[in-house]
Amino acid sequence: MKYSVAVFKYSFDQEWQQDLFEAELGELGFDMFDGEKAYILTDQLDETALQNFVAQREGVVLLHVEQCEERNWNETWETEHPLINLPLDIQIRPHGAFGDGFHETTGMMIDRLISTQDLLATNMNAVLDNGCGTGVLGIMAARCGARNVMMVDIDEQSVANTLENIDINLPLIEKTAFTVIQANTPPDQQFDLILSNIHRNILMAQMPIYAAQLKPQGELWLSGFYESDCFPLITEAEHLGLKFKDKIQRGEWRLLVLYQPLTV
Repeated sequence: MKYSVAVFKYSFDQEWQQDLFEAELGELGFDMFDGEKAYILTDQLDETALQNFVAQREGVVLLHVEQCEERNWNETWETEHPLINLPLDIQIRPHGAFGDGFHETTGMMIDRLISTQDLLATNMNAVLDNGCGTGVLGIMAARCGARNVMMVDIDEQSVANTLENIDINLPLIEKTAFTVIQANTPPDQQFDLILSNIHRNILMAQMPIYAAQLKPQGELWLSGFYESDCFPLITEAEHLGLKFKDKIQRGEWRLLVLYQPLTV
């Protein structure tokens, strides 16, 4: 596979602004990030769209775009980015910027999964990790007791990375049944717990799906956004019959916990 690299110059005031910028680059097809460099499959690169995208954002300049030398990028990434150790002996090898377990949004999800292990083991039979990335949240849910975990991502490489990380942790999660699929949205099934750590606009667009697929008393955990996004997300969720339960913050980022009441 041939990759191209875009080199930027950042002058963001806050660290989270780079996180947001890279998340938005992911929507253009960029799937690996290293400092001020972003990598994309060459056949997916639209330089005009990239230039227009950067021109509308403050604190970033596109210096140049060039094609990378041909080499085994997975092998290079694994050499430069070894396995990451997470709680409960879980290990993740990320092939992109998101889902390594250390970003505030992922960390909040992981901490809540660990703190609700008893609930996961007894009542959360079916868990959805929507926009799974590296698979870290679904794998952690399995480690905490979930018996059936579905993991969905629009990106083919994320699906491959998720399967790799399931295999790495298999001795710890072998009692869990996994389903990993590439799709824009999750299939029409019912879940006890839905985890969705993605862009606010996608969360808003997919809220009707979450409401329809959440079992009575099931929980929906949302992250990947800021305080200003909480009100519209809660409003949309409650419009669809979901109820607000909790809000957690870490730095600039927020996690919302919503639930499906017994009767809808």
